[in-house]
Amino acid sequence: MSDSKTLYLANDAGVEKIFVGAKRIMCMGAKSPNDHPHVFLDMGADSQTICPYCSTLYVFDARLKSDESDPPECIVQNVDENAA
Repeated sequence: MSDSKTLYLANDAGVEKIFVGAKRIMCMGAKSPNDHPHVFLDMGADSQTICPYCSTLYVFDARLKSDESDPPECIVQNVDENAA
């Protein structure tokens, strides 16, 4: 993929579906200490993917920037990639 940015997400609100502006994402379920194993997901040519741990559905939305999600509070900042 041309953009190598990975969008880090947590679903603390427990929503069924999160719209994202990137096709490479990392799902942590909820923020620590309630997180599940951090899983990296790549949609590739598809427009959606589902987390195998928490079943959150991630849907690519080209109207969003690569660092945005809807709902916006799902974005996780300052994630240590070595700890994930």
